[in-house]
Amino acid sequence: MRKYLFIIMMCVFLSSLAGKVSAQRYLPGQMGLELRLGGVDDFGRNVRHLRGNFQIGLALSRYNRNRSRWVFGADYVKKHYAYKKIAIPKEQFTAEAGCLFPFLSDRGRNVFLSAGLSALAGYERVNRNGRLLYDGATLLHKGAFIYGFAPAFEMEAYLTDRWAFLFNVRQRVFFGSSVGHFHTVVAVGLKYLSLIHISEPTRPY
Repeated sequence: MRKYLFIIMMCVFLSSLAGKVSAQRYLPGQMGLELRLGGVDDFGRNVRHLRGNFQIGLALSRYNRNRSRWVFGADYVKKHYAYKKIAIPKEQFTAEAGCLFPFLSDRGRNVFLSAGLSALAGYERVNRNGRLLYDGATLLHKGAFIYGFAPAFEMEAYLTDRWAFLFNVRQRVFFGSSVGHFHTVVAVGLKYLSLIHISEPTRPY
């Protein structure tokens, strides 16, 4: 919990360095490309011989007139399960489409807190679809198509008009999965935003 608070405080501090109020925030039609990297559930602490439980994702966001934003993305999630002396990997390849709504920001419009919901669909495989284990046991879990949803909370901390730091928490809920229906993902990321040119009115002579 302390490290999450530290990340949030660092985001707020870095955004405060941006200083002035900017007009290039949450403009209708503005686009953003974001890269996210995070941990899944227990982050692999209770499983030995792991290479990590992690998530990596790429998403495109579009800001709307009501300050909400559409998000379209793809994620790769890997989680390990302990079995005797080894760890069996489960992988999910998913696409998402959702919407986020800001509910709080600072006066300088450098930090925004948002909440929303995404629909998810994709494919899941266990042990890379290998059924036979090293000790002769056979996995009952097969690869399957999965679908579900993910409520999300996100903080955007603007470093400049073009770059924003992200802190994201999502609860992924899946149907059709043969191994676990709920996964909590805590991720950080960077977003690159397009700038929109605003023409100033001409002054009469």
